[in-house]
Amino acid sequence: MAILKAPPAEPKNETLQLRVSQDLKFKLMRYAEFIHANASYVVTAALERLFCKDAEFHEFLASYKPEKSRDHSEEERPLKSEINSLIK
Repeated sequence: MAILKAPPAEPKNETLQLRVSQDLKFKLMRYAEFIHANASYVVTAALERLFCKDAEFHEFLASYKPEKSRDHSEEERPLKSEINSLIK
């Protein structure tokens, strides 16, 4: 029997690309600077708090049944042409 426990598995992170107004981006970056974090942390923490506090969303999730079992990240992947336009 091991004396130390294995560390908990870290959640798999994915990349999400969003379009926001210039004002929202400015506030996001300033807030991240204010709390000495990065923008990714601020967005993640804000969404986690939002999802935790929204009782109606909890009800929705409890009754949610996907049409078929699949990787939901496929739905968010932009088309190849959209990726190419973002690179230019």
